[in-house]
Amino acid sequence: MAMGNATAAIEFLLIGISNYPEWRVTFFTLVLITYLSTLLGNGLIIFLIHFDSHLHTPMYFFLSHLSFLDLCYGTVSMPQVLVHCFSTHPHLSYPRCLTQMSVSLVLATAECLLLAVMAYDRVIAISNPLRYSVVMNGAVCAWLAATSWGTSLLLTAMLVLSLHLRFCGANVINHFVCEILSLLKLACSDTSLNELMILITGSFTLLLPFGFVLLSYVRIAVTVLRIRSAQGRFKAFSTCGSHLTVVTIFYGAAISMYMKPQSKYSSDQDKFVSVFYGALTPMLNPLIYSLRNRDVKGAVRKVMAKRA
Repeated sequence: MAMGNATAAIEFLLIGISNYPEWRVTFFTLVLITYLSTLLGNGLIIFLIHFDSHLHTPMYFFLSHLSFLDLCYGTVSMPQVLVHCFSTHPHLSYPRCLTQMSVSLVLATAECLLLAVMAYDRVIAISNPLRYSVVMNGAVCAWLAATSWGTSLLLTAMLVLSLHLRFCGANVINHFVCEILSLLKLACSDTSLNELMILITGSFTLLLPFGFVLLSYVRIAVTVLRIRSAQGRFKAFSTCGSHLTVVTIFYGAAISMYMKPQSKYSSDQDKFVSVFYGALTPMLNPLIYSLRNRDVKGAVRKVMAKRA
């Protein structure tokens, strides 16, 4: 993206929580707890998967990638949100703003695609268990993970390189971080191409993966209903229900922001929605996907036994 000297010298003022000073301490505390929980939960999952050879399976391979994504995604934004909570004039230069926005987009896009890959993995595991190890072999898993990362880099590059923005007025971003919709709101140049690019990339990273995930869980539900054991059906539905809840929160919040007409964009509402899916989901993923799992609990016991 071409960046003139004048544009590069621009500094943005991030409003964050300053419109609600009475909520600063509460908001800071909640974000801090969420961030520490994200670091602890996802860090533990990555460590356990690396430590225990019994977890060296396709499902946990993808879970380790998801945990790494969540660690990075939270670290890109939440420390800055914490610092800016009590800053009088939190400024961010245009290059730093662009970098933060690009990294966040890459990570969020990769997570959208990886969740669809994980749904595919579960479909194969439940509907075709005898061929699972053949279909989801190491090479296939590596290719699916690499494709998720590579596609996210490509789509983000297309989106960011299409930004040719000119800023004429007050450079005040009503958000906690540098976010593309907030940035477009400030531009005095034509942003119709950028809005079109957001819709196109959003279709590939949000609508299509979310539709695939829903169809995958329908397929899983049909398979589970054939299980004769009531206990087996309950366990499968409980696990899939938890997964689907987290996935719906993540995709639903993102779709509500990026796939609606920009004329209906609400800065205050959407900045809190972005915190909701950007902070809550990375914290919940380890709990929902892994920490309640019997295999992971077994790995924790092994670690504790070695330390004893």
